[in-house]
Amino acid sequence: MAVFYLWLRRHPRLVDGVLAAALGIPALASAVAAGQDSLILITLALVIPLIFRRDHPVAAFAVAVIVGGLQVLRDIRVNMIDVVIVILLYTLAAYCPRRVSVTGLAVSLIGSAVAVARWAPPYLVLAHWIVLGSVAFAGSSLIAWVLGDSVRYRRGYYASLEDRAARLERERDAQAQIAAAAERARIARELHDVIAHNVSVMVVQADGASYALDSSPERARQALGAIASTGRQALAEMRRMLGVLRSDDGETGVVPLPGIGQLGELLEQTRASGLAVSFTVQGVPAPLPGGLALAAYRIIQESLTNTRKHGGPRASAQVLLRYCEDELMLEITDDGYGVAHEDGGHGLTGMRERVALYNGTLHTGPLPGGGYQVTARLPVVRGALPARHPEPAGAAPETAA
Repeated sequence: MAVFYLWLRRHPRLVDGVLAAALGIPALASAVAAGQDSLILITLALVIPLIFRRDHPVAAFAVAVIVGGLQVLRDIRVNMIDVVIVILLYTLAAYCPRRVSVTGLAVSLIGSAVAVARWAPPYLVLAHWIVLGSVAFAGSSLIAWVLGDSVRYRRGYYASLEDRAARLERERDAQAQIAAAAERARIARELHDVIAHNVSVMVVQADGASYALDSSPERARQALGAIASTGRQALAEMRRMLGVLRSDDGETGVVPLPGIGQLGELLEQTRASGLAVSFTVQGVPAPLPGGLALAAYRIIQESLTNTRKHGGPRASAQVLLRYCEDELMLEITDDGYGVAHEDGGHGLTGMRERVALYNGTLHTGPLPGGGYQVTARLPVVRGALPARHPEPAGAAPETAA
């Protein structure tokens, strides 16, 4: 049954042609039997517009009204064929805007009143023909218009639902793409920070080991040990990242997320690679949200990596960690060559993205007297925070005035 219904919807003109034939054939047979050519012409003029009523509802209704007006003027009565006007009024209300269908309804009601006045028997009193006109003509027109207008409203409602569903589906796909892009950017930041830092340390240690291999085997052995230790640390962080990606419940694996408490290990590793680093803490240390602590750790890590890569062999760095009432300030300064690090690489891009994630500010650039400085300010929202982090070894705590 559903297949048959869909087939009928795909062939509307065939359906209307069958309807026109069902109404027109009996009327034509009666007109031919009576031998009235005018009845044949009027019948054809009324039923033919039925075939085109869906494609041209206004034109079909206009033709039927004109033919009906000629009927009334010439006093030509066709049995039951005038129901075509009611069908075309229904089509007008179902397929055209309401302002057009209301005009058609008004024309039909006026035509009904004129027809009743024209064809009412003289023995009927005024009250009788008013009732007759209201029931037989005006009532059918009103019912047809109400049904057609309801169909138009329901069709528009279903169309709006389909449009809304399609729009929500597009928005869902767009949100999924945005989320996937954000996740890719987050993974890229983590990979860059882990790999760039640890590999740069391993490269420096490997170069030192190659120079000291003949002259100082002990130093070469220490450098190789540092390479192995750095490699194991990099693998541990990579395993943690893979655990995050593969986990369905957000578990981060056995290796904790680095934060302020792991800065001591980072500084010792950096010093072991040959870069002198001083560390100063100002203000009263306070617990930080895990994500913000990770962002601070990565910013310091990337800044020291850039110093080691661009600052030259004699460069040194100073790291300042300042706890303020509503923000955490990081200041990493080096006295290297001062070569601009604004090379469009992933490191600075990752720092900017991390700072922007917490609505902070980041300023980077060479210093007038040489060297380079990175300053980041991260707003701290006090609330449910993790346990207090231990301060990294090697820090020189100070109390801000």
